[in-house]
Parts: sequence; structure tokens; C-alpha cells
Amino acid sequence: MNNDKFALPFYWNDYEDIAMSLYEKFGDEFGETKIYRIRFTDLLEWVLELPNFKGTREESSEGHLEQIQSAWVYEWRDNQ
Repeated sequence: MNNDKFALPFYWNDYEDIAMSLYEKFGDEFGETKIYRIRFTDLLEWVLELPNFKGTREESSEGHLEQIQSAWVYEWRDNQ
């Protein structure tokens, strides 16, 4: 994960960036089926804690979380 203070911020619509950050944080601890079973309340908190994530809780939606979940699965698959 890029903790560089000059890294660009990302927001709710940056699904791929969020997915890459989640994969870098959790690695292979979460496989495809486990990713799809994550509660959205947990996923929301994890996204809000990511470095360089600048979105807010109020801007989030179920649609955003679904897209992030799918992108995270694709990121996991790409790394297998």
C-alpha cells in the first residue's frame, strides 16, 4: 500500500484503487467466497481506514460497497 504523502487521494467511485488497497492490506487472508461474505458494515469501516481514502461515511452506498466487493474479488483472482 502506498503510504506516500504525495499519493493521490481516492474516493468511493475509485473501486479498483480501493480493491487494490484492501488486497494489499489483507492479502490472501480473504479468498473469493470470504470476500463475498463480508458484512457491509465491516467493509465500510475498512475502506474508511485506508490511507489516502478521502470519502466519507455519508457518501457511501450499498452500490459502492457491492462494486468494491466485486473489484476486490477480481484483484484477488489476478493475484492467484
